[in-house]
Amino acid sequence: MQALRGLGEVTVVAPERDRSGASNSLTLDRPLTVRRAGNGFFFVNGTPTDCVHIAITGLLDAPPDLVVSGINDGANMGDDTIYSGTVAAAMEGFQLGVPAIAFSLAQRGYKHLDCAQRVASDLVRKLAPRLLERPMLLNVNIPGVAHESLRGVQLVRLGKRHKAEPVIRAQNPRGEPIYWIGPAGSAKDAGPGTDFHAVNERWVAVTPLDADLTGHDAFEPVGDWLAA
Repeated sequence: MQALRGLGEVTVVAPERDRSGASNSLTLDRPLTVRRAGNGFFFVNGTPTDCVHIAITGLLDAPPDLVVSGINDGANMGDDTIYSGTVAAAMEGFQLGVPAIAFSLAQRGYKHLDCAQRVASDLVRKLAPRLLERPMLLNVNIPGVAHESLRGVQLVRLGKRHKAEPVIRAQNPRGEPIYWIGPAGSAKDAGPGTDFHAVNERWVAVTPLDADLTGHDAFEPVGDWLAA
């Protein structure tokens, strides 16, 4: 909200609690409630995707010009984008015909949030007019450094992580086994041109995303298999 103040009319619709890893899930097994906090923000007892879906399809009097998701506490790079509720919220806006940008601060704990806010404000101001002409979905990761330490902005592709660390096994008070999902693996494909490399080198990483999951490169081999 602070990052976009003064750039236009801003409506905040957010989950009532942390929904990290919610991905593109919609709540279909129960009705959702939307309440308004004292500061004017709307909060929903659902996922980030629920929030954007409700806002665009019923809550707002008219569709927004731009969906801005974040600023997330922690990076959403490489494989993270598949699971990210922050990216999913932006993607839902894009799927519904609204250009969208997801912002994430790479260092957890919101250290240097002021830098991330400044970057978000600058990029929205710069990109919004162009996105209105040609709607896109953009993923932005901001290094957790002071603004004067940033080296600039890079247009990069998604990198890739190693597989996740093993689950953490424990027991509940009844002696039944329980499992915590382990931490994400380290970066595997993280060379120049990737989001991992850019952020590590103190560049703001901007990656256009596509919601089309079709594996176009697989058409030829799968076609051969089916014809055999």
